[in-house]
Amino acid sequence: MNPIDILITALTSLTANKMRASLTLLGIVIGVASVIVMVSMGQGVQRSITAEFEGLGANLLTVTPGSSEGGFGAFFGGGGDDESNLTLEDAYALRDSEYTPSVVGIAPEISSWAQVVFGGEEDWTQVVGVTPEYESVRNYQVALGDFISYKHVENAASVTVIGARISESLFGYRDPVGQTIKLNDRPFTIVGVLEKREGLFGELDQRLLVPITTAHYRLNFRRTDQGDILVDTINAQAASPEATNSAKDEISAILRLRHRITEKDDFTVSNQQDAIEAIQSATQVIVIFLGSIAGISLLVGGIGVMNIMLVTVTERTREIGIRKAMGAKRRDVLFQFLAEAAMLSLTGGLVGLGLAYGIVSMLSGQPIFGPDSQIAMGVTPDIALLACAVSIGIGLFFGVYPAIRAARMHPIEALRYE
Repeated sequence: MNPIDILITALTSLTANKMRASLTLLGIVIGVASVIVMVSMGQGVQRSITAEFEGLGANLLTVTPGSSEGGFGAFFGGGGDDESNLTLEDAYALRDSEYTPSVVGIAPEISSWAQVVFGGEEDWTQVVGVTPEYESVRNYQVALGDFISYKHVENAASVTVIGARISESLFGYRDPVGQTIKLNDRPFTIVGVLEKREGLFGELDQRLLVPITTAHYRLNFRRTDQGDILVDTINAQAASPEATNSAKDEISAILRLRHRITEKDDFTVSNQQDAIEAIQSATQVIVIFLGSIAGISLLVGGIGVMNIMLVTVTERTREIGIRKAMGAKRRDVLFQFLAEAAMLSLTGGLVGLGLAYGIVSMLSGQPIFGPDSQIAMGVTPDIALLACAVSIGIGLFFGVYPAIRAARMHPIEALRYE
């Protein structure tokens, strides 16, 4: 028999019992759809988290006090330890392009919690002392009004730029620019409102930004007897992704000189790209885990194929005997039953792919894990091809034993079968 005759015969045999074939397909359909949906969801989360970190600033480096390993908290601004400090003068020293040619922006910050009061509303929120460079280095965009200016920093002005959520909770849909709020019982004038950030770092919308000198002198953030302005984090922007390592070395060299370090550093320089790669590695493990869990249902579907094919072989014993008596070879019978198993699996894979595409399309952009966790998902060609190939492979794998059993039947014994 030629391949076309084998496929036609296999199709005829399957359509002869539509209900049985449909129920067998169902296991493969569910298995393939589960694998594609779970892997697509995992990849969507991975892409979303990576995009969120990249949105914090291009080619970002963060310098924090202490020699401990830098964590993800460095990208939000965190307090240093009691044994080492970074000062505003350290940050200004890193601006010198003669010594840091690979660095194009330096933005120190201080952060603490403060009570915010407007009218009858009050809340506790994070207040961050910043410089004008913070806007570009940390990729902040102003929706209304202006950002902190050099004049504000020089005069330690009582002004603030508020996050989108703070604006909504205190002012609703009104324009808050020019309004006065109280921070720790001190009046501050709102000069700007930040654009809303969605996703993983949506909590940044609940921040208030003030001049870094104002945070130190008026709000008493990290005051010391020496009078130095201590900072929690120095954000540095490298000139390009390729210049990140050079920028890290230049920053480390200057701080070692300023701090008179001869042995262990009392600061940590964290590379944003390292954090992104660590997250990608971690989420890749999750993607593989999700795919493996969903793959169990595909394995169960394959077992269903083998079960049905064994029943089919038993039911068609006389048919096999007649074909062998008429000259059909072992390989003809073998290929026929393998073709039936493969056709079942392929059809189930294609239907499962269509079902998965519909589910992923509905879930994409929906707040799956919370109101600010919209995940852009999509069925990538590699996942679709892999799922279909695996479904066919499982069909063939579980169809081999029934096909071999059919091929090895002796024609006389098969003809005698009742």
